[in-house]
Amino acid sequence: MARIRFAEAQDTGTILRFIRALAAYEKLEQECFAEEDSLRTNLFGPKTYAEVLLIEEEGDATGFALFFHNFSTFLGKPGLYLEDLFVDPAHRGKGHGKALLKRLAELAVARGCGRLEWSVLDWNQPSIDFYLSLGARPMEDWTIYRLDGAKLENLARV
Repeated sequence: MARIRFAEAQDTGTILRFIRALAAYEKLEQECFAEEDSLRTNLFGPKTYAEVLLIEEEGDATGFALFFHNFSTFLGKPGLYLEDLFVDPAHRGKGHGKALLKRLAELAVARGCGRLEWSVLDWNQPSIDFYLSLGARPMEDWTIYRLDGAKLENLARV
């Protein structure tokens, strides 16, 4: 039977393994620069920026969900943003992804959040179908924008 728990500092290597596997699945390895030290500092240091749930089967981690709080000004409430969800391919179809999302929904409700949100790549039809089966809906009128790297640094200096 699968068990979900919050990750701890000693799980940093496992988290990085899942992040790299997700990057490979999404064909984005060239954009994955995460290292154990930075993850340990930012997830488990004095100021934490995100939380991680691990799902385990017989003591072995089979997937993870990395999330953080955001805030909805329109709702006047916090929300949870799911940055990454990944289940090892060998364990897909066992309900692990659904169990992680259910746990996130429980946390969101318990913490007084007004919503749970995430993004999915347009080509990732298996994930899109999975999310739709849970009752999620795409935010079709919204486009995500991003500043990073040199463009982020340039704006910061303006």
